[in-house]
Amino acid sequence: RAMEHDRALEVYDIIRTIRDPEKPNTLEELEVVTEGGVEVQEIGEDEYLVIIRFTPTVPHCSLATLIGLCLRIKLQRCLPFRHKLEIYISEGTHSTEEDINKQINDKERVAAAMENPTLREIVEQCVTEPE
Repeated sequence: RAMEHDRALEVYDIIRTIRDPEKPNTLEELEVVTEGGVEVQEIGEDEYLVIIRFTPTVPHCSLATLIGLCLRIKLQRCLPFRHKLEIYISEGTHSTEEDINKQINDKERVAAAMENPTLREIVEQCVTEPE
């Protein structure tokens, strides 16, 4: 279990510095992501299931999908171990959480979103580490 805990901290370390698309704050500062919202389970030899639950700042936040996208992109780039990634909105914190959960866990929709130059630019700004 210690290994899974270390992995969870590693994951949290990567996502806590992602910036909010509309504010200068990080997701950690806004408590959109918390250490407790990251779960890692070993699912195979050296492969892990990473589950992230995040809480949008407001219940009807249109940015929730975007934040989910930022989480996914940053982890795809930065996670040093093999993983499956599931990202969810914390239950009861968003008016359309089911739709958003579907969207951010659908590879094709994620890929399509990243082909949109405007969206991609926002994501890049959010996931790039501050100098």
